Amino acid sequence: MAFPDPAISAPDNTSTVSWHAETAENAARRLSTDLQRGLDAIEADARLTRYGPNQLSRSSATPGWKRFISQLSQPLVIVLLGAGSITAGLGEWIDSSVIFGVVLVNAVIGYWQEAQAEGALAALARTVSTPVTVLRSGQHQQLDARQLVPGDIVQLAAGDRTPADLRIFHQRELHTDDSMLTGESLPVSKHSEIIGQETMLAERHNMAYAGTTVVAGQGSGIVIATGDTTETGRIAGLIAAADELATPLTRKMTAFSNWLLWAIGGLALLTFGIGLARGESAFEMFMAAVALAVGAIPEGLPAAVTVTLAIGVARMARRRAIIRHLPAVETLGSTTIICSDKTGTLTENAMTVRALWVAGQNFAVSGHGYAPEGTISQQENPAGITGALREMLVAGALCNDAHLNRSGPHWKITGDPTEAALLVVARKGGLDEQTLRTLLPRHDELPFDACRQYMATAHRTDRGQQLYLKGAVEKLLPLCRGQLQQEGQIAPFKPSDVEQAAHALAGQGMRVLLLASRQCPGNAPLDDATVADLTLLGLVGMIDPPRKAAIGAIRHCHSAGIRVKMITGDHAVTAQAIARQIGLNSERVITGRELARLDEPALAAAAHEADVFARVEPEQKLRLVRALQGRGEVVAMTGDGVNDAPALKQADIGIAMGQGGTEVAKAAADMVLTDDNFASIEAAVEEGRGVWDNLVKFITWTLPTNFGEGLVIVAAIIFGATLPITPLQILWINMTTAVLLGLTLAFEPIERGIMQRPPRRLDTPVLDRALIRRITLVSLLLLAGSFGLFLRQLDQGHTLAEARTVAVNVFVMVEIFYLFNCRSLTVGFWKQGLFSNPWIWGGVASMLALQLLLTYWPPLNTLFQTAPIGWTEWAEITLFAWFCALLIGLEKRWTTFHVKRDSL
Repeated sequence: MAFPDPAISAPDNTSTVSWHAETAENAARRLSTDLQRGLDAIEADARLTRYGPNQLSRSSATPGWKRFISQLSQPLVIVLLGAGSITAGLGEWIDSSVIFGVVLVNAVIGYWQEAQAEGALAALARTVSTPVTVLRSGQHQQLDARQLVPGDIVQLAAGDRTPADLRIFHQRELHTDDSMLTGESLPVSKHSEIIGQETMLAERHNMAYAGTTVVAGQGSGIVIATGDTTETGRIAGLIAAADELATPLTRKMTAFSNWLLWAIGGLALLTFGIGLARGESAFEMFMAAVALAVGAIPEGLPAAVTVTLAIGVARMARRRAIIRHLPAVETLGSTTIICSDKTGTLTENAMTVRALWVAGQNFAVSGHGYAPEGTISQQENPAGITGALREMLVAGALCNDAHLNRSGPHWKITGDPTEAALLVVARKGGLDEQTLRTLLPRHDELPFDACRQYMATAHRTDRGQQLYLKGAVEKLLPLCRGQLQQEGQIAPFKPSDVEQAAHALAGQGMRVLLLASRQCPGNAPLDDATVADLTLLGLVGMIDPPRKAAIGAIRHCHSAGIRVKMITGDHAVTAQAIARQIGLNSERVITGRELARLDEPALAAAAHEADVFARVEPEQKLRLVRALQGRGEVVAMTGDGVNDAPALKQADIGIAMGQGGTEVAKAAADMVLTDDNFASIEAAVEEGRGVWDNLVKFITWTLPTNFGEGLVIVAAIIFGATLPITPLQILWINMTTAVLLGLTLAFEPIERGIMQRPPRRLDTPVLDRALIRRITLVSLLLLAGSFGLFLRQLDQGHTLAEARTVAVNVFVMVEIFYLFNCRSLTVGFWKQGLFSNPWIWGGVASMLALQLLLTYWPPLNTLFQTAPIGWTEWAEITLFAWFCALLIGLEKRWTTFHVKRDSL
């Protein structure tokens, strides 16, 4: 091929070319490059100017001040800002300072969370920043990958990270780990031949993609795409385009805050109007409306939400789930569907030999992962490692380039996972590969390649040369002339029996290898012609086995009304076999090729009906998540590769793997599992439901106080009476009880049976009718108790300060008794365990101490206009609070009874 003219540039429409369907020569011609010399420096510089550096574009980050202002746009925060501004304008500096302090703390926390979240595209950019060997002007050069341009000739070797998208034109035993991009669980053998235009991404074996890793061999390729135009760059675009979703919690709290805003505004206007109608002055009525607003606004609610979520984060961390965004804690509790990757999440991400077929007999292999702990058995009895079985284990260990090493308690491999699995099963049979390699040293080999589909090694023995082979059944079986028996003799065999055994293993989702041997005289060189007249040793069936914990976790998810779907880049047969073992509906498996043919309505139906999706590409994962969300589902998505990142970001909650996950996936996710275990997701869902329960408990507990305070003010205005409590006393009640009493509900343990409930529907309000009825009941009791005892004190000749002190203590004592009722919204609090939440008791003790100071300490008497009261008043207050608790308990039992009856 002629060296390209420097004036000729690569065409602009190269992004539309199906490079895998082009010959290497045609690809070079399209890109105006030379396979033997590469580009020259002048042309490379021109293309670098034209196409830009080989790195991913960074989206402009939202300015910090805008992120901070956005924290103040929530309706409840706006109400608090309004109340704080009004109280400040009226000179109530203590009230306004407390309110603004609450708002500021919540805004700072929200700002910090968002600042931590902006990292997905930066992590993607790092995946293509690496040194690379390039052929330019006939000379090999080491360059930064960012300097690559379309048309460059790149050389790859084991251990390299592919720097750009390449069309392979030369290779020798080249294997790449494409799992980050395609989800393929095993290294992929590459070749340089042309393949069909409709071939899917995961099967384009003449291509190497940016960010993937070379695990074996070497090769050369033409750069056909750099930066944003690579497959990795396309995924970066999908991440940037994924919708920023509001979580169920933020949606609920926004709706609840809007409702609260209207309720408080309506009540304030009603108060103002009634007062004017009674002939009161506009200024006095305005002050009363402000007092009502201060009382009705639950100032502690934003702080309570933040603290409750933070406690949930800490609990999940102890259960190996790290939350990156606080609202994601509660989102887990709303989840209706979990879309899980297969490899490493539902499975152990460790190829494991599960079955052996030797001399017509089946053997089972126990153990997990790469730890050489387990047994080889036949019909549940330990097998004797002799004859053909031993010879097959020897063949698997010697026809092998992998290494098995122990690092502390863990076993790690170097090399191909399939070969590592053969080393492990040999050790389970009592054979050590190091000893075997010493006794039978290798002196020649035929490496595995895509055309040959087998590997052969030659070993010196006293009788000449011993060949061991492993590879595809369809390739090696026709070359076998006899089968080694358990007693050690060679006998004829029926190929159909071997094929039937291989089909049976493959039907279980296993990868099947055939092992064979041959005794050759002398030391003739090993070549394809030598591979003939082989002796069949047996078949090996291996699979990445499912995690035991995942099986139980999926069962618990199903009982909790959560559907689990497997979305993987692996083969359909493997996906179906794993799905069957872990308890998923495996009757129907939909492949990526089928998904590509579906329009949106058909896709939505398929996403709902099927639970197993195989050979799925990144855009299709994204489409599946969107289709499920379009049906009203709350979707959790797990993943570990770059190909998972767009779907992780789109999902209501993205869950990345902490051990095997890429930085890209972690940055795009809301939650990271430190143990890569699906069982940890189930635990996190349980914690998420507990967080929601505790939030509802706090809201159910705090609102009666706010509404009761508002009703007291409205009643005083209607009847023309003196206010039983002042705005400053209202603020004391709200802030001290919210911190010392209400926040203790955030520490409530998870209630029994929480994972037997169905997921909460998206259209379910924060408070149902039963809870609204309970809140109304408690509010009216607070109105009756505080106003009634306030008037009683005045009738008995007590001072206004003493009467107001009684009213304040009525609110606090009722809240204390009601707090225990709110430990469970459906059953008696003692069923939670009297001391299962010690924070409750500490909070009650602290609150009582503060009330005593408020009542008897002169400085607080002066500041809050209170006065000491006697034992009789305390007895009346306590008796009324106990009566309220009894009445609320009866209402709870009545409600629970009717709910159970209606559900039958």
